[in-house]
Amino acid sequence: MLNIKRISAKLENTDGAEIAEAALVLPLVFMLLLGIVWFGRAFNIFSTIQQAAQQGAITAARSSCVTCGNNASSDATVDNAIYAVMQASSIDPAQIPVNSNPPSPTFCANPPGACTTTGNITICRNAQLNPTAGNTEAPQCGTVVAFQYPFKFYLPFTSLNMQKIILSAQAQSRMEN
Repeated sequence: MLNIKRISAKLENTDGAEIAEAALVLPLVFMLLLGIVWFGRAFNIFSTIQQAAQQGAITAARSSCVTCGNNASSDATVDNAIYAVMQASSIDPAQIPVNSNPPSPTFCANPPGACTTTGNITICRNAQLNPTAGNTEAPQCGTVVAFQYPFKFYLPFTSLNMQKIILSAQAQSRMEN
């Protein structure tokens, strides 16, 4: 009985400071955790689109039929390789906007390359991958694939709420003979 009286006396003397502290700290902790989750998602999407661009560049640089002697895969095949990587991570490839920052590579001499854009993905074939001026090595030719992807933050009560950022992906791959 004595312990119950002591406990009830302590409970009667609390003035609610702990509740006020929790009311101030818990929203900040929640916002911190929510920010970590959304920045983690942005990093995940960035990593995925970089991998997709790399797979697209590899596909564009390889022959569509090694024994047939075909030069390169079609643009649709490259797009499908990119879409497959994005869909594997539940990222919608239909959200790829028009590439506002397409690559402008130096092209190899024979034959000169060209950049094409299909499905808002820019594919540059026969691009010089090491265009430095003092380079004594023979130029390496390959493909460059670039595209962008939008990401929208959902962080309520912050200046980042509903802010849309454009993540850019660009990759290159050497052409094999």
